[in-house]
Amino acid sequence: MNKPLNAMKALSDRNRLRVVAALMNQEELCACHIIELLQVTGATASRHMGLLIRAGLVQSRKNGRWVHYRLTDTFPAPLLQWLETELQADPGIKADRRALAKIAGCKL
Repeated sequence: MNKPLNAMKALSDRNRLRVVAALMNQEELCACHIIELLQVTGATASRHMGLLIRAGLVQSRKNGRWVHYRLTDTFPAPLLQWLETELQADPGIKADRRALAKIAGCKL
């Protein structure tokens, strides 16, 4: 029971849900891209990402001084499908996708 509860808690925050939605459309995002997308401090983004990692929804890897995030291979498929359906037409998520196209296009 703890695993689904932790996943739901992790997704109960708007910014964390925005990150998951962004990662659904991008194979991987650098921490700097997430900070820019959410318009939060590095510490705040790190706290959000830590919760998503502990919930088993996101994984990270380091490449030098950069940290990159992606959805886990074990992200529950029914949950992912439901999120895709529900978030597809959301104006905020659409705005995030447009902003992310600019942000992710920048060199690290």
